[in-house]
Amino acid sequence: MEKNKLSKEKCEPCSGNTPKLSFEEISKFLSELNEWTVNDNQEMIFKKFKFSNFNNALKFTNRIGDLADKEGHHPDISIGWGYCLVMVHTHAIKGLSINDFILASKIDLL
Repeated sequence: MEKNKLSKEKCEPCSGNTPKLSFEEISKFLSELNEWTVNDNQEMIFKKFKFSNFNNALKFTNRIGDLADKEGHHPDISIGWGYCLVMVHTHAIKGLSINDFILASKIDLL
């Protein structure tokens, strides 16, 4: 899959029965994103976006919120002066699904 192809996909509702991605699948999808990192347990991807002030970080956070509502897939976000840390995982499976990578690719386009 080429870069930005994920951003053309749509997040699908998932349940506790949705399979977690394998290490190989995570590595493949991660290579299609722009500087996202996976945590040590392979349960979450995250990226820290930097801004010149708090207001710009807050505006970006609100844009992520609008996108998350449209996709039906919601990240965890930490915000502070000059940064927005976005953490994405599939809560229902306590791990990573394709939805996490779709959302991350769309966040990168904001």
